[in-house]
Amino acid sequence: MTRNLPCELLSIIEPLCSDCFTCVKWFIAWSLCFNDNFGVRQGLVLAHFLFALYVDNLANLCSPQSWFIILYADDILLITLSVIELERLFRAYEAKLFWLRIAINYKKSCCLRIGPRCDVACVRVCTCSIGQTLLS
Repeated sequence: MTRNLPCELLSIIEPLCSDCFTCVKWFIAWSLCFNDNFGVRQGLVLAHFLFALYVDNLANLCSPQSWFIILYADDILLITLSVIELERLFRAYEAKLFWLRIAINYKKSCCLRIGPRCDVACVRVCTCSIGQTLLS
């Protein structure tokens, strides 16, 4: 609604994302159906667009000119000029994502160095405690 979308359009989109049921198929076996109440429905053509609308305000965190963000589908790429700046940006995004009720999958997160120190390995991204992360 803050994007001034017509109420008629919202009334069409809302049922697509609520009261969804799903099941899991593994080889030839199927699980019982269960209610899937969070996220955007898998396979929905509008899913990428709806997610982009949901996280659009994240780009506002990139106020320093040395911070950059690339959002694609449910992937977020953070780019900075130093590891220290990346730590600051990561913490800002972590807090914003927590507020949006979006969990970070730390097992799929990584840090990559490009430049003269590219051969220096980064420590893996991990959660230390609720709301704190470690990134080196």
